[in-house]
Amino acid sequence: MRWTAGSVTIRARPAGFAFTDAGALPAAGGTMNPLPLLPTLGVGSAASPGWFISGQRRAREGDFGAGDVEEMYEDATRIAIADQIEAGLDVISDGELHRQRFVFEMFQHLRGLERVVPARKLGIPGYDMAPRFAPKGMLEAPQGLGVAGEFRTLRRLAPNRRLKVALPGPLTFAGFMQTRDAEADDVLDRLVGIVRIELEALVDAGADYVQLDEPGLPERPFGLSFEACAALVNRAVEGLAVRRAVHVCFGNNAGRPMASRDIERLMPALEALDVEELSIEFANREMAQVELLAPLSRRFDIAAGVIDVKNFHRESAQEVAARIERCLRHVAPEKLRITADCGFSALPRGLALIKMKAMVEGAKLARERLGATR
Repeated sequence: MRWTAGSVTIRARPAGFAFTDAGALPAAGGTMNPLPLLPTLGVGSAASPGWFISGQRRAREGDFGAGDVEEMYEDATRIAIADQIEAGLDVISDGELHRQRFVFEMFQHLRGLERVVPARKLGIPGYDMAPRFAPKGMLEAPQGLGVAGEFRTLRRLAPNRRLKVALPGPLTFAGFMQTRDAEADDVLDRLVGIVRIELEALVDAGADYVQLDEPGLPERPFGLSFEACAALVNRAVEGLAVRRAVHVCFGNNAGRPMASRDIERLMPALEALDVEELSIEFANREMAQVELLAPLSRRFDIAAGVIDVKNFHRESAQEVAARIERCLRHVAPEKLRITADCGFSALPRGLALIKMKAMVEGAKLARERLGATR
């Protein structure tokens, strides 16, 4: 099966394909233990070391050479990986330090856009200060989005580990674009194609657990219906022979949401997604609407957010275990994965490490209470 979006030809997964586990293949000669019940993983981004934030400023000012910049990013990525391993996470990501502002810095890979100056530049940082873009010519990413290269680095730095790689989906790119109604369909089609090309490059690089981050879904870019939003995501991931996940949250710019945090209104879109896994935030909402996981878990594995990344509160293992047990009232243990509400990039590194350790210890407590041996 094949389909075309713009100039993009899509490869479909083989008939009868079923994906049952997560993580990149081990390096030659390497082995990996199976995932435990209630495996733990981050959503994607990691908290940055303080020196790395300072180094980025120095690099922008021209104080570093190209080799210095490359070394800085690799060293910071090594630390992000080491923090996850120290915390005991079962699935590792690279921390997304090459795209520290999530989707915004990824627009540098796109051509055919012009930057829209925000109306507000003074005062408290917010979404109305975030970069926005308007079409100016053909929208394309001639060199890709760079995520496949980030994954190759992750695989080199974290051999014999189960790996996940995340990238913004087409709705989230579209959410920071302004366009005339007549251009919207073409822009969306091209965004789907751009994301799809990167996903296929990730598969070619050896990734077998990919996640589209779609905080843009609750905002429905360009006034799309929820059903139309789901259809666009499905076009991007259609037929990929990997574990496909979609992360839906309500925004985390400086620890703030940007949309109504009612999950029930999202159900038509969530239920229509053609993926194996949904990742949804619950902890910062005090586990509200967790009962909606019951119908969703009939179709999907669930990565439930049980760590609040928008709060400096330090969860205990017991608190995390209690949140997991609330999820288990609605999701079978073998279908539940344990994660944070969103990425850790808006938190100080030390606090993020504490929260990851609490997540791992909470999952261990929940396993023990289930009588699981691993």
